Order: sequence, then C-alpha cells, then structure tokens
Amino acid sequence: MSTQFADHIVGLLQEIGPVEAKSMFGGHGIFLDGLMFGLVTDQELYLKVDDENRSEFKKRDLGPFVYEGKNRPITLSYNLAPPEAIDNAGLLAEWGRSAYAAAERATR
Repeated sequence: MSTQFADHIVGLLQEIGPVEAKSMFGGHGIFLDGLMFGLVTDQELYLKVDDENRSEFKKRDLGPFVYEGKNRPITLSYNLAPPEAIDNAGLLAEWGRSAYAAAERATR
C-alpha cells in the first residue's frame, strides 16, 4: 500500500489544522482532532458527507464510497472529492472543512 497519495492529501489539508493519515483497511483514514473526515483508497479521496453537505457532492455527481460486504454492497457516508481539489490546497481546504463539520455533527 502506497502512502504517497495520502501524504499528498495530508500536506494540502494542513491549512485546516494538523491533519494526519492513519493506515486502515488497505487505505488511509484522514483525521483532524481525532475525527475521521476523509478516506483515501485506490489513489482516490473520499470526504465525509451528511444531510447538510451531501447536496454539494450530488450537484457535482461525486458518488459515494461503496465496497462489497459479505452479502451486499455497503455504502459509506463518504463521497468522492472533486478531482480539481486534489492539487489545489485552497479548494481542498474548503471541501475538507465541510467534511470535518459533517464528522463533528456525527458525534452529537
């Protein structure tokens, strides 16, 4: 498992705080202040969604992360990040803040 892409994402997201990547399930969780708000797998970034920010992802046709469970596909509350944000720290920070806010709301 390569950490290069996860390290790239973490570097770009430092604008929002001390973001870090942790290896998990063959990919990486993206964390800030102990909350996971991103998921890196197969060289793609997925960001946390909820009812408050999901429409922004849907408008751009950025689909959810789905994996094959034992009996059926499992959809997580993480959607694909916009491709143009992957090399744009300012833009990724905006999307990252939205995803982090969704992660915070999930703890309430």
